[in-house]
Amino acid sequence: MLTESGFAEVVIGPPVDTFGGAGGEKSARRFGVFGYAFLARKPG
Repeated sequence: MLTESGFAEVVIGPPVDTFGGAGGEKSARRFGVFGYAFLARKPG
C-alpha cells in the first residue's frame, strides 16, 4: 500500500506489543495483534 501511494525504500520495523495493559490485551494476545513502525521516503 505504501509503494502504491508513491513511497520508496519502505522499511518495516519489528513487532511491538502496543496492547500491554489495555482493556483489549487478552483479545490482542489471542489474535497475535502487534504494532509495527514504518519508515519510507517520498521521492520528489
